[in-house]
Amino acid sequence: MTMDPLSQVYKGQEMPLQRDVDAISIPFGKTVTLVEDSSVVVMQAKGSSVSVSHEGRLYLIEGHDLDALGLEALERPTLDPDASEEEMEAFVWAQLRTCFDPEIPVNIVDLGLVYGCRIERLLTGECMVTIRMTLTAPGCGMGDVIAEDARRKILGAPQFSKVHVEIVFDPPWSREMMSEEARLELGMF
Repeated sequence: MTMDPLSQVYKGQEMPLQRDVDAISIPFGKTVTLVEDSSVVVMQAKGSSVSVSHEGRLYLIEGHDLDALGLEALERPTLDPDASEEEMEAFVWAQLRTCFDPEIPVNIVDLGLVYGCRIERLLTGECMVTIRMTLTAPGCGMGDVIAEDARRKILGAPQFSKVHVEIVFDPPWSREMMSEEARLELGMF
């Protein structure tokens, strides 16, 4: 049995980058390249991603790039080419459960941020995923980061060629939308 690479990462741990790595900038959601031998400090290691600080800015590094931190990279989840519609939808939900707001240690599904997902087959034969989600507050600056993280993880499956994340505020998010596990994790009982 192999150990989860994220179990070896601790908040506040400083790590030198072993190679150049693409990361998602927080809160802008844009891809930037962090260069080899740069030093990063771990802020959060949850799901299949690590949030790091570098030169006063925050970034999200995906699990399949953990080797840049000197850890074993996680395999990108994928689907069998003949996956059914149900298997494709289950894959999407599983990937969403690996997405975390960089400031909250609970995945976006258990936080109650995801209102639904729809998979459509386009005229070209491609599959597009549309995700409707919200944020904990309309002014939350993490929407672009969460949306980009979800896009990247879902696009790991060759069946999906497009992912559209629609951020909505109706109905507004409330604590009641959180799962029991999320409320327990955050001490909200």
